[in-house]
Amino acid sequence: MSQMLNTEDFQALTVTESEDRLHARLNRPEVRNAIDAAMIGELHAVCEHLETAPKILILSGTEAAGKGIFASGADIGQLLQRRRDDALRGINSAAFDRIAKLPMPVIAAVDGYALGGGAELAWAADFRLATPRVKVGQPETGLGIIPAAGALWRLKELAGESVAKELLFAGRILSAEEALQHGLVSAIHEPEDLLTAADELADRIAAQDPLAVQVSKRVFAMPREAHPHVDNLAQAILFESQAKVERMQAFLDRKKTKEKND
Repeated sequence: MSQMLNTEDFQALTVTESEDRLHARLNRPEVRNAIDAAMIGELHAVCEHLETAPKILILSGTEAAGKGIFASGADIGQLLQRRRDDALRGINSAAFDRIAKLPMPVIAAVDGYALGGGAELAWAADFRLATPRVKVGQPETGLGIIPAAGALWRLKELAGESVAKELLFAGRILSAEEALQHGLVSAIHEPEDLLTAADELADRIAAQDPLAVQVSKRVFAMPREAHPHVDNLAQAILFESQAKVERMQAFLDRKKTKEKND
């Protein structure tokens, strides 16, 4: 059994872990899961663990007073105190970029508000599942700043330039249905079914060859000019893997058995 992450000192995240996945729940409901320095530090700890022990990451929020909360944004009290040098350190952007580059896929199970930095955390995931009560947007320009933790470039890639500009320049907030329509989430589930759906997606990923998934994620992120050369190199690595031999032989054996029984 692989070594599990030590979360004894965690305060902002609640973590559960198994052999093939880690579930990190944002757990500051008293401030609507505002992303503060402590949460960022704990997200870095999660990333450090998953970089050395690759597993699927599921990110979710909490529920308070009968309402779902993914993350209402960055902690405004802390943002107010930050200055130029803090911005240049990329406090949130470094953590979110690290999450996006984790070896195995990341699933964001989004319920309720995902605003500002909370939305940017969701954009960093490979998959976003939503509930009907999701509200997502980037209100930063209304506070005199920009969304500097990924939205200014990820949103254009995810939803297209027109929708991205409405969220970024005009403060538009999208409903779950609108987010689905624009490809910002891949499915909508009732709140009580959200984490089950996230685990079912994780099950489908876990059924694949882990090395093939990791290589696919890396190659997918490569710039257009790197293809097809990087694809060929990646395939050359996988063609030599034992898992490729075993999985293909198992496929042929099943096919042969089926043909014999038909």
